[in-house]
Amino acid sequence: MGQPRKRVSKESRSGRAPLRFGDDPLLWASWLYYQEGLTQGEIADELGISRPTVNSYLADARAKGIVNISISEARLRAVTIAQALETEFGLENCLVVPGEGGPRPLIDRLGAAAAQALESHLHSGDTVAITWGRTMLALAEAVRGTEARDLVVVQATGGTTATIPYTPEACATRLAENTGARYVPISAPAIVSSSQAREILLREPVIAEQLAQFDRVTCILFGISSMRPEATIHTSGFFDNDAKSQGYFDNAVGAMVGRFIDAQGAAIRSPLDDRTVGMELDRLRQVPRRVLVAGGLDKVPPILAALRGGFVSTLITDATTGEGILRAEGFEPEKIAPKRRAPTPAEPALTRSDYVKKFINRPKDAVDEALSGALAAFPEHIEPIGGSLRAIRARAEKRDGKVGVVIGGGAGHEPGFIGFVGRGLADAVVVGNVFASPPPDRILSCTRDADQGAGVLYIYGNYTGDVMNFDMAADMAAAEGIEARTILTTDDIASAGADERAARRGTAGNVFVFKVAGAAAERMLPLDECERLARKANAACYTIGAALEPTSMPDTGRRSFSIGPDDMEFGVGVHGEPGVSRIPLQTADRIVDRICDRIFDEMQLEKGGKIAVLVNSLGGTPMMELLILNRRLMQRLSARSIDVHTTLLGHYFTSLDMVGASITLMALDEELASLLDDPCNGFAWMKQVR
Repeated sequence: MGQPRKRVSKESRSGRAPLRFGDDPLLWASWLYYQEGLTQGEIADELGISRPTVNSYLADARAKGIVNISISEARLRAVTIAQALETEFGLENCLVVPGEGGPRPLIDRLGAAAAQALESHLHSGDTVAITWGRTMLALAEAVRGTEARDLVVVQATGGTTATIPYTPEACATRLAENTGARYVPISAPAIVSSSQAREILLREPVIAEQLAQFDRVTCILFGISSMRPEATIHTSGFFDNDAKSQGYFDNAVGAMVGRFIDAQGAAIRSPLDDRTVGMELDRLRQVPRRVLVAGGLDKVPPILAALRGGFVSTLITDATTGEGILRAEGFEPEKIAPKRRAPTPAEPALTRSDYVKKFINRPKDAVDEALSGALAAFPEHIEPIGGSLRAIRARAEKRDGKVGVVIGGGAGHEPGFIGFVGRGLADAVVVGNVFASPPPDRILSCTRDADQGAGVLYIYGNYTGDVMNFDMAADMAAAEGIEARTILTTDDIASAGADERAARRGTAGNVFVFKVAGAAAERMLPLDECERLARKANAACYTIGAALEPTSMPDTGRRSFSIGPDDMEFGVGVHGEPGVSRIPLQTADRIVDRICDRIFDEMQLEKGGKIAVLVNSLGGTPMMELLILNRRLMQRLSARSIDVHTTLLGHYFTSLDMVGASITLMALDEELASLLDDPCNGFAWMKQVR
């Protein structure tokens, strides 16, 4: 066998790479190194050049922009300080870059990090507002295109003095150029000479049309200025020394979009308000994606104020500034790093198979998009209150003197809560984030809408966050002269003993309580009577749930707990919790028997008793399996000669996609049975007169 022919380096003969690589040896070398994983020696052999030349090609490729290396955004979010900031301030995202290192100024490094993150924040059809300043210009210049289409970029304020290079016009035009967006200027100064001049400008059709873009903004990129003498707020033309000399800004710690805030994020009122042309702070808060990019120790007080004021959904900063913010908020250094739990053999590392695929867009939009879809699907049943997706009312006639019924809680239980609004059911529903309580102001909006002068009943599950926020709303309602009374649902008998009924969770039994309270209010019964009947209905409900597979959350795509292939959870809740006990996997009949034994013992069901039944999917259990469970349940009830007055079966009160089911039995007398028989018209429960 002959010796292999030795490759003669064409580089040694011609001083360049082989002809087949044309004029693109840098591109070829980069592809082979970064995409194919070849070593520099292997690339030298492949291209017929020396290894030092390969090294030079790779360096040139970086310098000429052929190769752009970026750090995973997920990794930047995983930095310990970023995690602490997200947790402390409820941020959706936080990216933290090193506070020191490298020759570039911090502003340029922050701009580059923000430009990289922008790809995940921009979507086709977005209207993007951008403020001004050194960091915003660095961001705009660092952007290198986007896959998003049909973008509009609008200035967040009017124009400033042209003596600075980072004007609103410059920042917005550069961002528009680098994203291929349509640019909308604000053809007016940011600060005008008088309130009368501002009123005249705002009446100009062109300017009014430009400012109307603020109502369409879906993402805003903004910086923040400190109040130090060298800060950009002093050199831009935004600041008014006369107003300063009169003490208007003595309590100001920073400025955003030309507006000033105090240490708690509250707006500082001054004569400048009537002279400023630009987005107002209340409008900024309503923008879905609010990206603050800022760093430096002088920015700690204003960034902290913006976080406290709820102006930020994504923060991009540096580690030194991030640590300063946490320290200013009272964090001890050792508390910034989260405690890590040692792994155990029972909790194997997550693999790709642990992620659950979902029909969602952005996880953060899942709740609002689901509610929007419900409103579109059932316009004859429900409509928003004041344009809010999270506060919804029944499209039913409001009668003077009728007791209002307001229900609600976290999302994730669909059709739970929103499906039980309508005639003969609840008058309004308030919805929070997934498995999270709605805020008091939203509850108050529903209370006002439901009140017809006879008082309002709040009905919701017994969970700490719900209790706190509904109680606050009740106090706020009382201050407005609306009497609101609370019924906590406590039907989950697995969560506490019979002697601790008040400590139990509210689960699928909610459905029967909503129906009884709604029917009582529809009969025009007084508040005292409606409250009595709702409490009676709750006391009559007994529920136990069991699960074969856990819930998976929209924001993580991961299961809420781990369970072996031969195990099941008994006594699960509806917030993705594991059960009160883990038992070996059993057949459908044995599962029903176990549930019935517990419920029968506590209910003390006697022969000839009358009940209502709910066989409820926890989200991932199909109708076929519910029917199998119901078959055995009816056998057990028949054996005791129990009269099943009402049967509900299906998805009524879920826990997202948990593979599980719950069984609720409600003890009936003639009074409760009559109320269950009354007609109702919610999209999850429609009942006609018999």
